[in-house]
Amino acid sequence: MPSSKLHIGIDASNIRSGGGLTHLVRLLSAAEPAGSSVARVTIWTSTQTAQQLPQRSWIRPITPAWCNGGLLHRAIGQQYYLPQELKHAGCHVLFSPGGTIPWQCPVPAVTMSQNMLPFEPSQADLFGRWSLMRLKMQLLRYSQGASFSRAQGLIFLSNYARNTIQDLLKTVTPHTALIPHGIEERFMHVPRPQRRLEDCTEAQPFRVMYVSILMPYKHQLEVAQAIAALRQQGLPIEANFIGAPWGQYAQAFQHLLQQLDPDNHFLKYTGHAPFDRLHGLYHEADAFIFASSCENLPNILIEAMAAGLPIACSNKGPMPEVLGDAGIYFDPYSAPSITHALLQLAKDNTMRSVLAQAAWQKAHAYSWKQCADDTLAFIEHVVHQHKGGF
Repeated sequence: MPSSKLHIGIDASNIRSGGGLTHLVRLLSAAEPAGSSVARVTIWTSTQTAQQLPQRSWIRPITPAWCNGGLLHRAIGQQYYLPQELKHAGCHVLFSPGGTIPWQCPVPAVTMSQNMLPFEPSQADLFGRWSLMRLKMQLLRYSQGASFSRAQGLIFLSNYARNTIQDLLKTVTPHTALIPHGIEERFMHVPRPQRRLEDCTEAQPFRVMYVSILMPYKHQLEVAQAIAALRQQGLPIEANFIGAPWGQYAQAFQHLLQQLDPDNHFLKYTGHAPFDRLHGLYHEADAFIFASSCENLPNILIEAMAAGLPIACSNKGPMPEVLGDAGIYFDPYSAPSITHALLQLAKDNTMRSVLAQAAWQKAHAYSWKQCADDTLAFIEHVVHQHKGGF
């Protein structure tokens, strides 16, 4: 197979914000094609996303009208226009990080799983059995599941996601890889000395942080109830919830905060925080809590690990796989279980120091450079295996 000739097409038509955009930008920023057979990357995306991509001589964004349209327009474009444009551009392979590929793809396709909600029906049910969100997850399960089955290569972010999805779909993609996302260096912070609970006061309380969008499977309601229970026991503890509001769940959460702490004395909700400011906010906390019951790869948990924080964590999904023995666990559906875990963490500053150091060390395994290298190598491998290359 000719060297330094591989032309990768990337379908980023549905990537506009959030973790998908972070992954695409960091992946391309860290990639070094000079050490592989990759020569060019052509990206189909919106004008807004194209402006956020790194400027490299080997990266060429394309922003056709269908990429800048609404959801239906983009879906039609992906199925009918993209295959023709891939051939016209001379791409040898399609990489679709959004999870779906065209039904008639003219080149081998590699996709990836980044969203677990479509593949865990019990978690989608938390939005309501007749909700639009649940219907959306069912449609995504069908469309992504079909794409996973047709793709020549499939990237998973965690073993938990790989096992759960493969067991559910009962299909085998020819080639799979486990390639977790990376962590930005700005989140890395050597663990700080841990304050004793006895030294915490009403003016300088034990500060717990939780970063996540307000959604049912994130269990902010149970966390707030747990913090209130600890306050009733006399602990000088407060929680800062950071995350964008979502629908009726956000309304229920804010109503609960008003009931439990009308003066916003120990339950604080600051809403959405820009991603480029998060690292500084982590460094203001004494401990971190992560109560999600549905994740593919818990990027926020890894950020907290990198920030050198002691962590109380959900025992569901891939969280134990990622955090291992470097945290204390609870059942996110149970406020008493969360209360017990936080009490243990708050009372034992020696344990906090040990856990924070262990979590910080584990976070070093998550590198965007490694993610980029492994992704390009896997795409190259899939092309090699597909009918002998290109």
